[in-house]
Amino acid sequence: MRPEKERLFDEFVTTRYHALRRTAYLLCGDWHQAEDLVQTALTKVYATWHRMRDTDAVHGYTRRVMIRGFIDAKRLRSGREVVSDSIPDTMATADVDSDRRLALLTALGQVTPVYRAVLVLRYWEDQSVEETSALLGRSSSAVRSATSRGLDQLRAILGDSLQDIARS
Repeated sequence: MRPEKERLFDEFVTTRYHALRRTAYLLCGDWHQAEDLVQTALTKVYATWHRMRDTDAVHGYTRRVMIRGFIDAKRLRSGREVVSDSIPDTMATADVDSDRRLALLTALGQVTPVYRAVLVLRYWEDQSVEETSALLGRSSSAVRSATSRGLDQLRAILGDSLQDIARS
């Protein structure tokens, strides 16, 4: 790769890594898997970097690669998956009620991967239906439908704890 293209890739990784990692964490619920997901996506993007013409669109493309990688991995259901009763490596922040956050992240971890990707993009990443549709390669109506069904799944998983979360 030419030095100028490599410098641009390095700048991209430096400026966008934390946002990509946060999105990956919201998708998979584990910081270690999130790191792996981001690294895999960046490796794929690096392999095609020399063909990139619009460096402004690279962030969206990288997120799309990462989200599709997450969904594909969930479909394959790797034998390396280990079920756990607790959520490891949770991120604590002073301005967010940790009980609500834990309950929501735990419930989000049980939502179907495609619905989870849509919910993360729409509500955590604050993407519009059209932006989410472009990232996932689905129609706007499919994104709206997945959003509705994902929220229904989330409500069903949270059950009675939804009222407890709302009251706190």
